Amino acid sequence: MIHVTLPDGKSVAMERPSALSAVAEKVSGDLAKRALTAEVDGAMRDLSFVLDHDATVRFVASDTPEGLAQIRHSAAHVLAEAILELFPGAKFAYGPAVEDGFYYDVDSPVAITEGDLPTIEKAMRKIVKADRPFVRRELTRAEAEKQYAGDEYKLDNIARADGDVISFYEQGKFSDLCRGPHVPSTGRIGAVKVMSLAGAYWHGDAANHQLTRVYGTAFPTREELDQHLEKLEAAKKRDHRHLGRQLSLFSTEQDIGPGLILWHPNGAMIRHQVEEFWKEEHLKRGYQFLYTPHIASEAVYRRSGHLQNYGDMMYSPMDIDGQPYRVKPMNCPGHILIYNSGVHSYRDLPLRWCELGTVYRYEPSGTLHGMLRVRGFTQDDSHIFCTPEQTESEINRVLDLMEHMMKVFGYEYKAFLATRPAKSIGSDGQWEMAERALEAVLEKRGLPYEVDAGGGVFYGPKIDIKLVDALGREWQGPTTQLDFNLPERFNVEYVGADNERHKVVMLHRTVLGSMERFVGGLVEHFGGDFPLWLAPQQVRVLPVTDASIPYGREILAKLRARGLRADIDERGDKIGAKIREGELRKIPVLLVVGEKERGSDCASVRRRLVGDRGMEKIDAVIEELVAENAGRRLPPKAVDGQR
Repeated sequence: MIHVTLPDGKSVAMERPSALSAVAEKVSGDLAKRALTAEVDGAMRDLSFVLDHDATVRFVASDTPEGLAQIRHSAAHVLAEAILELFPGAKFAYGPAVEDGFYYDVDSPVAITEGDLPTIEKAMRKIVKADRPFVRRELTRAEAEKQYAGDEYKLDNIARADGDVISFYEQGKFSDLCRGPHVPSTGRIGAVKVMSLAGAYWHGDAANHQLTRVYGTAFPTREELDQHLEKLEAAKKRDHRHLGRQLSLFSTEQDIGPGLILWHPNGAMIRHQVEEFWKEEHLKRGYQFLYTPHIASEAVYRRSGHLQNYGDMMYSPMDIDGQPYRVKPMNCPGHILIYNSGVHSYRDLPLRWCELGTVYRYEPSGTLHGMLRVRGFTQDDSHIFCTPEQTESEINRVLDLMEHMMKVFGYEYKAFLATRPAKSIGSDGQWEMAERALEAVLEKRGLPYEVDAGGGVFYGPKIDIKLVDALGREWQGPTTQLDFNLPERFNVEYVGADNERHKVVMLHRTVLGSMERFVGGLVEHFGGDFPLWLAPQQVRVLPVTDASIPYGREILAKLRARGLRADIDERGDKIGAKIREGELRKIPVLLVVGEKERGSDCASVRRRLVGDRGMEKIDAVIEELVAENAGRRLPPKAVDGQR
């Protein structure tokens, strides 16, 4: 008799060794229909796996994030089979599931083009409909090397695989090295869509052969796929690169270099407003501002551990007077050295120091993405030096600030506790203490969170906040990192009440992250329809005729005198054309003025997202806008047909 324990504590008895699919069937017919794979004593298995001993089993269904990832992983293999049918001789490197789908890197003897994607998708749907089983095969390393001797990609993957037994999965005529597990058969994949093409170097190294990366996605049902595609279409309209051109917010230029942002006046104004808000809130909370150089001696990054643990993200050294210098990838060493320039008592702590510091990190060219993934960016960096007893209170203060600022920007968010990564510095005891401290804060606040195992930075664990935008997408947002390690490396101390020296606890934190990524995210979050306080241009005055221009200028002067960013369209175009131009530029408020309006000290008000409000007294309109601007209010909700 074999006893199977389920997550809810219930037990199922099997009379003989049985496949996991049979176990699921015995639990319930519904589970048998929904289950895709299972976790057996902590190890993921196919449903064809034969259980011959007592075990704890957790079945993974299609309606879970884990199940969706397994559907997509299996769909990647179907994509490869379809490509092999259409492009005989094609070879395959990697085919993982990713956040929104999957991809396969292909070395094809005939170039795959965008025009081939519908044909590939049709072939995939045919394979899904055929409901072919995924079959696991295991070969010794020697057998695998012999069988795939003519495929350099398979041989490379075999060489990188752990252990002497190598597992392969095959369906139809396609086979690839894979740890698994997979869904039972292709028919369990659901609905598929081939999305796009991109170039990708083998192992991400430009010195290697360039492959064709074919992207796709999959969902359990056609309805879910259609909803996803609708969401992508909505996201395309909000793409910050498209809106950045339309609204003249930013650009990148080859003469400057990829991944380096040029802020245009409109984008710079948005950034300025965000930074002013950031500064106000920090001053209210007892922070002090710092500035540190853009370059520093390599020695400081060797001492901090960045060179050893972060060197692949740092730019090459420059020789200055025979000594190697680096452009800074982080602001923290500079802040530490400012702290160490004097002696600090426990009475001085906590010290809350912040800097809008520009840093430079190498990102491979294939990962660069507008303002969201760049090589030079300004971080709203802060470091808090405190005693162990102050740590919990200071982390709570950081989270209070985060909650306030995210509310103003209209973001919901999710919290994650990111724990020790494989590559780290510091003792087990330090890491355990730091992780417990962060966990305690989250628990006491009652802030729901998920554990991001291994997601911490090399010097400490962190609380990560993912922002949820208007389309439900998650963005990397605020982060709070607890660091016991850099204080050890730099001997960062304070004099305690006992007149002895003690190591400080150091908190690294950002509220916005990088200004580039945060503003790029705001563009997409608001779809370019910024709140009045953020809009580069808040009001435009539109004279109906040349005779109305003097009155329009009077209104313009009043607006500017009250601190509103306004201009006037004095072109000879018809009023309809002027309104369309203002709408295209997404200006929040358009004030139409003609003889009728002048005679009654009014303007005809058009609010972005709301529409035409009719004639209103101009002084009352200005008071309303001044209050809205000062209150940093969110934009009005769109009226149907106005967006």
